[in-house]
Amino acid sequence: MKDTKKFRGTGVAIVTPFKNDSSIDFAALGRVVNHVINGGVNYLVVMGTTGESSTLTKDEKKAIISYVVEVTDSRVPLIIGIGGNSTQEVINTVRHSNLTGIDGILSVAPYYNKPSQRGLFQHFKAISTCSPVPVILYNVPGRTCCNISSDTCIELANECENIVGIKEASGDIAQIMRIIKNKPDNFSVISGDDMMTVPIIASGGVGVISVLANAFPSATSELVTSSLKNNCKSARELQLRYLEIIELLFVDGNPAGVKAMLNIMNLCQNILRLPLVPVNRATYTRIQKAIEEVSNS
Repeated sequence: MKDTKKFRGTGVAIVTPFKNDSSIDFAALGRVVNHVINGGVNYLVVMGTTGESSTLTKDEKKAIISYVVEVTDSRVPLIIGIGGNSTQEVINTVRHSNLTGIDGILSVAPYYNKPSQRGLFQHFKAISTCSPVPVILYNVPGRTCCNISSDTCIELANECENIVGIKEASGDIAQIMRIIKNKPDNFSVISGDDMMTVPIIASGGVGVISVLANAFPSATSELVTSSLKNNCKSARELQLRYLEIIELLFVDGNPAGVKAMLNIMNLCQNILRLPLVPVNRATYTRIQKAIEEVSNS
């Protein structure tokens, strides 16, 4: 029986803070982890897109996992990102990772090599077979140029006991609703886009894996809780209040926007690893103003 309760509500895709020399700032990482847990999020996702995982070495990833497990101290469930465009390499990483204290794996659709839907099915089936913890699919075709179709998702949900949900960031609400309509009861659909949280939950989704929650965990958690309780008025008001903030997260790319916000909040430095760079000065000023406005509203 699939256990999906751990992945209901507000998940947060944690940033990876860096120092001036581009090394990992573990003290700042600890501050962010405590900030979001104290803000009421339900679980953490480490080494996802927002965590700049593609710029981290294998040793750095191991160190981050170990540190976050220690700091979190079982207060909330932990998911780690393990994905790629080589199925065997993903399997090798899963097999050689210390998954003590880890509750699940978020695995992104293969990128660049553009597999067929049958290739996607076999890729994720192989990962689910080797994984000792539950697997959540991650569909983000805007980054991967590869869409996990609703039919493929439903087939995986029905045939792979260890695949427990999907983080859907396709932006295609019709596709997401087809998954929700036809999925088994014990399979979770999670919003992968802060802007789509309310409509996806209203359609039957179970929450969000959020970028916004790094900076505004309490507001994001309240929005998700209101949506899950069918308190449409409260959820709508929160979504609209943070509309500009959410837009600014992505104006100059993710995680540049949220790192600027965390810098303004004195939680981490405004440093990214190349090829990513911080937001431009005009965007930073807009972010400062938007934070002031939501803080005073």
